Amino acid sequence: MEEKLDMLQVVFDLQKKFDTEIVQKRNLEGIAPDVWIQKEVLAMLSELAELLDEVNFKWWKNPKEINYDNIKGELIDILHFFASMCLKIGMDAPEVYERYIQKNKENFLRQYGQSAKTGYELDKLSR
Repeated sequence: MEEKLDMLQVVFDLQKKFDTEIVQKRNLEGIAPDVWIQKEVLAMLSELAELLDEVNFKWWKNPKEINYDNIKGELIDILHFFASMCLKIGMDAPEVYERYIQKNKENFLRQYGQSAKTGYELDKLSR
């Protein structure tokens, strides 16, 4: 599993390098982290809409052939903004990894009714 963490670290390192260069070259110094996150959420929403367009969500329109390469590209665009937002609030790759592992465990517990949070249990589906 350590190898996956290293790959995630590379993603975060490259995003940090890109963000730093964009801020410098576009004279964006001094923007508060909360304002950055607002802008990046909007950018991510735009990318999510582009992803949605790739999967024929418009039931009133003739479907087009699914282009999985385009879907993958949109997901990577979303990852760029996600990593950037994490960095803006001081969350690094190891913390993202650890929080993901914790949340994944909690999600399974919820599905099997073993969490303090209720309303997710799988057995409720059969009723």
